Amino acid sequence: MSIPILGGAPMHIFVTNDDGIESPGLFALKQALDPLGDVSVIAPDGNRSAMARSITIRRPLEVDEVQFPDGSTGYATDGTPVDCVRFAVLGLLGSTPDIIVSGINHGLNLGDDVTYSGTVAAALEGVLLGWPAIAVSQQSTNREHWDTGNAAYDFRAVAAFVAALVPIAMREQFPRQVLLNVNAPGLTPPEVNGALVTRLGRRIYDDRLELMEGGEGTRKDVAFVDPPAVGERAASVPTPPRHQFQATMQADRQEGDSRWLTTLSRQIRDTEVGMVANLAHTSITVRELISLKP
Repeated sequence: MSIPILGGAPMHIFVTNDDGIESPGLFALKQALDPLGDVSVIAPDGNRSAMARSITIRRPLEVDEVQFPDGSTGYATDGTPVDCVRFAVLGLLGSTPDIIVSGINHGLNLGDDVTYSGTVAAALEGVLLGWPAIAVSQQSTNREHWDTGNAAYDFRAVAAFVAALVPIAMREQFPRQVLLNVNAPGLTPPEVNGALVTRLGRRIYDDRLELMEGGEGTRKDVAFVDPPAVGERAASVPTPPRHQFQATMQADRQEGDSRWLTTLSRQIRDTEVGMVANLAHTSITVRELISLKP
């Protein structure tokens, strides 16, 4: 694969995540992007899932150089994913990156969850700073949640897809106010049909609060998070029409709540985040995205 040249220099790709510097998804992404140019990594030193766009302001941040299995190096910080982006802006990498790619997250980032996600927040920070940015998330192959310790992942399809997507996002005509949020099904590359450009949907959680008696007459308030509402339950929540993930809702009704993720089972979905520009103004780019196949 030839290395894209920007202004006489190889493309400088900045990679970060919210799962931490030792995440297999991060390393898989880095390896897939290495042939495209110079890849730099700054990532949290541990898991920072659901940190959203938080930053560290009340203490100094520490940064350590770490070595990856292929012998290359990156930086680990005790800050948040957005702190990592700010380090890149402030010159830790020496030169300013050309594009930010955040991921590969262990688990999907869909619907309302994007506002909680540190993975998406890091990419969003890049967009707000004027960079092209891509957030990448992967469903587990065995449908186990990442925090069970039993989840298995195959990053090959989405890593190859993002490697093809980066040069498109780097084109001068590609809008700089667009955040590309890529979510991949837990499948092997031959099982993935391609890409589908979609709109941001809804992901409604049936949280509940239970009051429990603590020691010495104290009260404990415990919040529990149930699986997200999908299908007809999610569709019943008032939602502006432009945000409805209609294809997902229709398939959910057919498959039932227990299999709602099967709507992703044959596609890598490229979701436009609602707060950024409308991809309808770049129809050629949309067609190219749809035609991409790992």
